[in-house]
Amino acid sequence: MAKVAREMVQRSGVNVDELVDLLVKNAAAELTTYYYYTILRVNLIGLEGEGIKEIAETARIEDRNHFEALVPRIYELGGKLPENMKDFHDCSACPPASLPKDPTDIRAMLKVLVEAERCAVRGYTHICNLTAGKDHRTYDLSLSILNEEIEHESWFSEFLGEGPSGHYLRRGETSPFVSKFLK
Repeated sequence: MAKVAREMVQRSGVNVDELVDLLVKNAAAELTTYYYYTILRVNLIGLEGEGIKEIAETARIEDRNHFEALVPRIYELGGKLPENMKDFHDCSACPPASLPKDPTDIRAMLKVLVEAERCAVRGYTHICNLTAGKDHRTYDLSLSILNEEIEHESWFSEFLGEGPSGHYLRRGETSPFVSKFLK
């Protein structure tokens, strides 16, 4: 644990235990989303599904990266991950992004994907609001993840016909905002 880091965050007025709890729940959401997106991606087949597969894969890999980037901050602040994977899954900040009953219903699958991203956007916005001007490292990390989650949401919402977002699919690069935390 980085004792001075935790002390400085506490002195700034942030409830560190509450923050760590939020970080753990969001880390659980990232890892479980990575798992569920694996299942969703495998089922994105046919003419409609193949067009979405690359985007789902990018979001899936970036969610794994978000998990990897969150873990050090959790431990720096004196937290830890649950020892049991089932407990970790069940404490997720977001509901499971489960495969729809009809795995051939691409629109239903897109709704699962976009709702998972919207939950993440809400969660990281909340953490940014809690840490802005108080915990610079957690804020920077959460803002970086938030930027990527907003892009994920926009990609899936465009497929649902909710309007253009102005965002483009990344080519050959994943986690452009979060990558600095993975080195």
